[in-house]
Amino acid sequence: MTAEQALDVAGRGSRRIVQRGLWFDEMESDTVYEHRPGRTVTEADNVLFTTLTMNTQPLHLDQAESEQLAPFHDRLVNSMFTLSTLVGLSVAQLTQGTIVANLGFSEATFPHPVRHGDTIYAETVVANKRESRSHPNAGIVTFAHTARNQRGEIVAAATRTTLVRKRP
Repeated sequence: MTAEQALDVAGRGSRRIVQRGLWFDEMESDTVYEHRPGRTVTEADNVLFTTLTMNTQPLHLDQAESEQLAPFHDRLVNSMFTLSTLVGLSVAQLTQGTIVANLGFSEATFPHPVRHGDTIYAETVVANKRESRSHPNAGIVTFAHTARNQRGEIVAAATRTTLVRKRP
């Protein structure tokens, strides 16, 4: 089938599938959702994020000073960038178009540093889910997010609670 024929078929009422996250009803507690592709972090990402958020920490911005600071002796990626990337990597698969609100984080840890050039991969487990008492068309979902670098080291872990729409 040519591209022109495919467009003609699509124009005649073919089934359409829109990319979205999962409805509350579709989320499974015993499943590991692996979010791909990963995201390679650049020096520009780190400097831009750090300066946009008014963070003046030399550990993120000043190579000469960072080289003198033990134990890493190098600039590190801003942990808030790492956290944001961890959550961001999960959006297309879990909450794109289905989330009502991010309700909060109960925990965030950063066991290993992220360095310029590292690639972050993310995975999520639904730690808990329940019906919402105040929003009958939604449920409360607690996600356990984990980010690993290309060596498999955990660079971030976070527990996040959200309000997610039920299937219409």
